[in-house]
Amino acid sequence: MELLIDYGYIGVFVASFLAATILPFSSEVVLTGVLLGGATYLPCMIAATAGNFLGGMTCYWLGMIGKIEWIHKYLRLNTERLEKVRLWMQGRGAWMAFWVFLPGIGDFLAVALGFMRSNIWIVAASMLAGKALRYWIWMEVVYKVIDF
Repeated sequence: MELLIDYGYIGVFVASFLAATILPFSSEVVLTGVLLGGATYLPCMIAATAGNFLGGMTCYWLGMIGKIEWIHKYLRLNTERLEKVRLWMQGRGAWMAFWVFLPGIGDFLAVALGFMRSNIWIVAASMLAGKALRYWIWMEVVYKVIDF
């Protein structure tokens, strides 16, 4: 985490990307560390949102490829749970991508949307909105608690 914090905005981007794909850690820790180091609000928001969005879209594209062994190997997702999420999401549409920011289920949602070949434009717009909202709320909380 310390290394990523030292890289500033790039560290925030990388942490956010990895947190949305393969590593079970909180990008918020890196984001908060960078903010405490004196970074500017808007670039942090852009870096965190862009990284997390691209990480989520990577999960979507892996789902779209449909190779279960890749999903299991690279994302370490339980394929039985993925199938349950996919069945639950059927008929709910691409707008479900808004909720991809949720911990624990977000990766499954993104991969399932890719499996279902959900409309990529709606998925992208919904996912971007959800991830931006997540980081905006987090940064507002950090600014209020720390009193910048």
